[in-house]
Amino acid sequence: MATENAVNTIEIRGFLHLASLFKERGWTSPLTLMIPGEVSGRKLLDMLEVSGEQVEAMFINGKAETVAHALIKPGDRVALVPPGTPGPYRVWLGFVEL
Repeated sequence: MATENAVNTIEIRGFLHLASLFKERGWTSPLTLMIPGEVSGRKLLDMLEVSGEQVEAMFINGKAETVAHALIKPGDRVALVPPGTPGPYRVWLGFVEL
């Protein structure tokens, strides 16, 4: 039987320089984090003490979302993507819409 802690956790990965940040902070990859329920992308960054300028988009269970539109629920897998992804890929991955 799963504990409440296991039920309220998410997995987080950082791409590019955010992977280095995880390493600097001694975090595992993926990082398992307990959340109080559904949280916004901004709230997640606040919990991690990561500035919004360091993250352009989030993948939540494989789907790209902007930080402003991201909603993370217990059990989700989240990847943080920094700015700097080349132009065409930003559209292809869903970071921006045309």
